[in-house]
Amino acid sequence: MSTSEQNPLPEADSATALPWQLLTGLELFNAREFFESHEALEDAWRAEPGPIRELYQGILQAAVSYLHITHQNYPGATIMAQRSQKKLAKFPDTCLGIDIAALRRDLETAIAEIERLGPQRMAEFDVSLFKPVIRK
Repeated sequence: MSTSEQNPLPEADSATALPWQLLTGLELFNAREFFESHEALEDAWRAEPGPIRELYQGILQAAVSYLHITHQNYPGATIMAQRSQKKLAKFPDTCLGIDIAALRRDLETAIAEIERLGPQRMAEFDVSLFKPVIRK
């Protein structure tokens, strides 16, 4: 078995040479500019031919979920969060120097809160639950 067959995501272990679109998307995410973050992360996702693109997509779906929360779109927030969690679950707790485990936990916490509030009370969502993406 070749090395690439043993590890289908060889680039996932390194924090070096991250695409500028990914870095921009993470900065915008952390600034709570979720629409703009989505746009930058989508550019990174489209430009990446390898399997790591699913990580980019998982992060951008988290941004879209948070955007839906800010717009009080309950179905959109929950659907995007589920899609994000499915993508992020494929990756180790730390990938490309990004704390994926923390992002998964933060997303779960945000979704649990909107589920607790329900569609009618989403305006009460505590935006302090929007945590930054941590780079190690």
